[in-house]
Amino acid sequence: MRLLLAATTASFALMTAASAQTPPAQTPAAQTSPGGSPPGAASDDPFLWLEDVEGQRALDWVRARNTRSLGVLQADPRFARFQDAALRILEAKDRIPAPGFVNDEIHNFWQDPQQVRGLWRRTTLDSYRSAAPKWETILDVDTLSTAEGANWVYKGSNCLPPAQTRCLIALSNGGKDAVELREFDVAAKRFVPNGVKLPESKGGATWLDENTLLVSRDFGPGTLTASGYPFIVKRMTRGQTLEQAQEVFRGKPEDVSAGASAIRDADGKLQAVLLHRSPKFFETEYSLLTDQGAVRLPMPNKVSIAGYVDDQLILTLEENWGDYRIGDLVGLDLSELKAAPTRPKPYLILRPGPRQSIEGVTTTRNKLVVALYDEVKGAAYVYDRKGGQWTRRKLALPENASVNIGSASELNDQVFFTVSNYTTPNTLWLADAASGKVEKLKSLPERWNSADHLVEQHQATSKDGAKVPYFVVRPRAAKMDGSNPTLLYGYGGYQNSLLPGYSGTVGKLWLEDGGTYVVANTRGGGEFGPSWHQAAQGPNRQRAHEDFVAVAQDLIARKITSPRRLGIMGGSQGGLFMGVAMTQHPELFNAAVIQVPLFDMMRFHKLLAGNSWIAEYGDPDIPEQRAWIAEYSPYQKLAAGKGYPEPFILTSTKDDRVHPGHARKAAAKLEQLGYPYFYYENTDGGHSAAANLKESAKRAALEYTYLTRKLKD
Repeated sequence: MRLLLAATTASFALMTAASAQTPPAQTPAAQTSPGGSPPGAASDDPFLWLEDVEGQRALDWVRARNTRSLGVLQADPRFARFQDAALRILEAKDRIPAPGFVNDEIHNFWQDPQQVRGLWRRTTLDSYRSAAPKWETILDVDTLSTAEGANWVYKGSNCLPPAQTRCLIALSNGGKDAVELREFDVAAKRFVPNGVKLPESKGGATWLDENTLLVSRDFGPGTLTASGYPFIVKRMTRGQTLEQAQEVFRGKPEDVSAGASAIRDADGKLQAVLLHRSPKFFETEYSLLTDQGAVRLPMPNKVSIAGYVDDQLILTLEENWGDYRIGDLVGLDLSELKAAPTRPKPYLILRPGPRQSIEGVTTTRNKLVVALYDEVKGAAYVYDRKGGQWTRRKLALPENASVNIGSASELNDQVFFTVSNYTTPNTLWLADAASGKVEKLKSLPERWNSADHLVEQHQATSKDGAKVPYFVVRPRAAKMDGSNPTLLYGYGGYQNSLLPGYSGTVGKLWLEDGGTYVVANTRGGGEFGPSWHQAAQGPNRQRAHEDFVAVAQDLIARKITSPRRLGIMGGSQGGLFMGVAMTQHPELFNAAVIQVPLFDMMRFHKLLAGNSWIAEYGDPDIPEQRAWIAEYSPYQKLAAGKGYPEPFILTSTKDDRVHPGHARKAAAKLEQLGYPYFYYENTDGGHSAAANLKESAKRAALEYTYLTRKLKD
């Protein structure tokens, strides 16, 4: 039933629709030469010194820009009001505690004004059902940080089935992706004396038994890929150091990464160990670990393992496999696969339609559960296998909303769902996948007055004729005369879908004051399955940019807004989206919030995790591919006399995923060209640019103060 991924730790955080999306990659900080410029840097870039993350000259530059921008934005009387409102929402005691099944307990990670760094805690399901659950603290991260004088950010736990009392706790310094792993005794509620302790690194570790781990970590010089991931997997037994661990699998230095997964049944019994190597970001080669070593499984490289139930491996296809198509959900009999690993026999479980996508898959003790979306609206189905055949039934959850699968039980067939849309607060449902019974457990109170707002779904026609859906949240009384202050959000990459979701901060800080909020479901995302994503990869990346512009133009054509009142927002890959939109069509926008962005696409592959994203964008070191990237790379496209909107660029010094040099250099070049801009770099926070709720509230207040000044004044 359980699939334990070595590089994955449980995260109990809930994402909102307005959260910055991220390229799903984790790599260490870039190396710099003593002079402050990265090795192999291009000599014609006058701002390379800003890539020296902790360099004194660069940090002095950051402090000066922070002081200037914060001086303006924080002096605006609306900033304090926005910050207070955002903090009340983010720290509210009546938030829904995100639940995770751990045997017969419910676990949760919680942050509030008193627990800024957070509590890992537990209760019973009966207690959780109540309005005031009785929580027992397992780990107090604030107390730990104070005792150790450290800036710890909790990144989740990886516990050994079936008891799940021995766990590896992931602790991040300041919110970085790199984590330290420590063995923790949940029963005793303390770190194990002389237990497993793995130093800060990317990669992961998965349990084989209480004394044995498979680890993929930084084993020293020459053991990381160019993307900063480990490519070696070792078996480490209790008492051994990383240096003493025995190698069981090796990828290649030019790969993206390598790791291991343990497949266990519902009772926690180990059924198989899969080793995986990713030669490219979206490709994975799987091998079965046997007594004779690793045996490669002859499956396509674009296949993802989604779960295990009733001795069946569940896979999603990102490319065709014989008679099976991209986007299909297929199964493999694990016993047959172990008996004949070189002859896998897949069979079809589900084939989505052309405007559908599989947005979530999980397994309970006996059932397979799938979140299937149609035209970006969700539903949940339970699949039951009897006599070798799968049947399905739909769960009676609310319609015309996002249906997000939460934690599933391995003791029975219970599974949590979160349901929401742009104007309806999150509701938490508990479903019994065996009986089909659904029960609403908790509801998030309204954080803003949505009664006078409505949600519409429209379609824009892109340059090549593709129909691009988008959602509009606006006041019912809004006049269609182009006067509505409108914020357009986009991402457009990595097969990440932008699904309808409730955001208290967007509602309170933007919509309630008369703003309109729009989300574009462009190609590059996963809203219509892997094909929707792949249509905008590599040489076709411009299609995603054209989709986003088409939505902006459609908003203007419908007179929902006008260029004077239209602003855009996006983070990470979405930050690149904003940079391209701003440089290709400055005439369409009057504001741009560019969060933790990619920006210099001629060097993205040389900075932090960038090498792993070549599969998404192409390789700038290959002339043909460099040519298509150069057509849109916003850093190189910045030029004088273009009339760009005055942007707000945000990043974090501790972002070890997308290098802060992208944001810094964008701001520096704008300044060199004589353009005004706002800039804020948080010294903590990692790729989220906020390490705790107070920082998140500050960031939101800065962004919406800026947007209000630009679009509403």
